Amino acid sequence: MGAVIGRLSPALQGHLAMLLFSALVAGSFTLGAQVAGEIAPAAINAARFAIAAVVIGVAAVLTGGIPRSAARAPWRYLVLGALFALYFVLMFEGLKTASALNSSAVFTLTPVLSAGFGYLLLRQVTTRQMALALAIGAAGAIWVIFRGDWQALKAMDIGRGEAIFFLGCVSHAIYTPMVRKLNRGERPVVFTFGMLIAGCIVLLVYGWRDLLATDWAALRPLVWITLVYLALFASASTFVLLQFATLRLPSAKVMAYTYLTPSWVILCELAMGTGAPSPIVLVGIVLTVIALVMLLEQDPAPQAGAREGTPP
Repeated sequence: MGAVIGRLSPALQGHLAMLLFSALVAGSFTLGAQVAGEIAPAAINAARFAIAAVVIGVAAVLTGGIPRSAARAPWRYLVLGALFALYFVLMFEGLKTASALNSSAVFTLTPVLSAGFGYLLLRQVTTRQMALALAIGAAGAIWVIFRGDWQALKAMDIGRGEAIFFLGCVSHAIYTPMVRKLNRGERPVVFTFGMLIAGCIVLLVYGWRDLLATDWAALRPLVWITLVYLALFASASTFVLLQFATLRLPSAKVMAYTYLTPSWVILCELAMGTGAPSPIVLVGIVLTVIALVMLLEQDPAPQAGAREGTPP
């Protein structure tokens, strides 16, 4: 399998990584919504970062080691770790009152934000077709968030959880181009390890009271299942996939795969027997899928002279 993937173009490798990324992220919304009210956001995320750091650290050592050069400018990892820690804390804070589907719809607004930050930080220009696709995707997300209710949209009747998570998505959108800007040739697994260590430190400093106040032994099994899933699949795996893809695709196109997340969430909830959304809400889901297809139809050739892992 590795040999087959190795023969693919860097761009196609990035697309496959983000396809898997979107599926794994969807699971975190479905599980997180069921346990968000049972454990403090800082506590569960500090634990997930710690577990993920151990897993990624071992993987980095076994696949080539961690060179001393990776420790250059450690502030880079602190910036990225703080951005992602903020995203996850606000995600779980939002999931206390927002549904998994609505939260995943808010998440699909990140491509628009990412395109803006991609231009500010990397001068990545959004084409007309990409801008149209992002607009369609944003319209689909807004449709889901307001449940297809025009009156609710006019009144800006948005839930508190959705508003909180939107701020987290701003942090996530900044993170994507920052990875490309701050990476100095480190392998994704090594760079991810540094970010996880830094993020864990940030969360330990911020949430030490929540960690001490949590009765870990009294948590029900689903909370532990969610924690393990978040650490191994929605953290360790997705961090590597995101950084792997970010070094191969423009920021806006990387985040375009978030448009698949609501569709994955619907499939997850159907599999868990929690029911399907109303038909009117599905209109918004269709719009997000159309936006993804439009973004993937255009795949510009790499810029002359650019090398893999180097911002254009």
